[in-house]
Amino acid sequence: MAAETILPFGNGERPLVAYPGKRPLLQMTARPPQLETPFAVFDEGAITPNDAFFVRYHLADIPTEIDPEAFRLDVKGHVDRPASFSLADLRGMPTTEIVAVNQCSGNSRGYFEPRMAGGQLANGAMGCASWTGVPLKAVLDRAGVRAGAVQVSFEGLDGPVLPDTPDFAKALDLDHARDGEVMLAFAMNGQDLPWLNGFPLRLVVPGHYGTYWVKHLNAVTVLDKPYEGFWMKTAYRIPDNACACTEPGKAPERTVPIGRFNVRSFLTNLVDGARVRVGRTVLRGIAFDGGSGIRSVAVSTDDGRSWTEAGLGRDHGRYAFRPWTHEIELPAGAHAIRVRATANDGGTQPMELRWNPAGYMRNVIETTRVTVA
Repeated sequence: MAAETILPFGNGERPLVAYPGKRPLLQMTARPPQLETPFAVFDEGAITPNDAFFVRYHLADIPTEIDPEAFRLDVKGHVDRPASFSLADLRGMPTTEIVAVNQCSGNSRGYFEPRMAGGQLANGAMGCASWTGVPLKAVLDRAGVRAGAVQVSFEGLDGPVLPDTPDFAKALDLDHARDGEVMLAFAMNGQDLPWLNGFPLRLVVPGHYGTYWVKHLNAVTVLDKPYEGFWMKTAYRIPDNACACTEPGKAPERTVPIGRFNVRSFLTNLVDGARVRVGRTVLRGIAFDGGSGIRSVAVSTDDGRSWTEAGLGRDHGRYAFRPWTHEIELPAGAHAIRVRATANDGGTQPMELRWNPAGYMRNVIETTRVTVA
């Protein structure tokens, strides 16, 4: 029988299940696989190991066999020279490497109050890895983008089980697709992509939510009009306002596709309800945002009444987890530890939760309650 973990919200029971290529992860669903990283992994370092990286599929017909020798990436649509690239072709092109966080749009949905429909995720639907591949711009240039192109759409080898289910496809505006950072990645942390993270090729969209990071990528289509498929026009949309939020229970008047991460930070070496010995304690954690980078992290041990700046660790790049540490000495008793990050663009975290109907983009200042004795 699989071990189980109880997450701190209703219906929080999760089996820990080891899938091929993965250590035991928190299983949300089996078909399609949705696997969450146990939060303790994030205290091991800024780079999330491949075997601990979360898994999120939308459609249940996922590929179980792919011949890497026969695999092709087709680049087509509003281009001068439709092209088909083998993995050898791509690996033979000039490669780049970027350290970037991939985070599910619904990461932490289980903590929203009032709750909403959707996978009741804790904080583990995220991870930071070093990605190696070819800039998308390079293959678009090989194909020759024609005048009048406005977007690029992306499809993978996973598909729906039922004919009425819309196939999963995403799109980026042309300028974004050609920015030189959006990547066709074939390696993760120096190894081939894990199967469940998109082998043999996936899209990497630094600073943007994981919905755009299409797995098992096999088709890139240049479009002369905006893509209007279900997964862009209907799904993965947020309120069209500065906070991407509404009053709890209220539908937004207008929506836009979800885009960049907002800024977040976490305490990683203490869990809520922990008991801590009297004396000096080193707090550890991580922070990240959508690509401006982390300017500072502040820690409060009195539930947000006063704040002290933490020390920042190694900078792996503006899209990566930024480690932080803070040494404290707490008197005996109960303490509420809060962590707040500020990004280089001035973005910071709110004290109060910002609610939206889909449970996306949670970035409230997290609180960890501990007892010192």
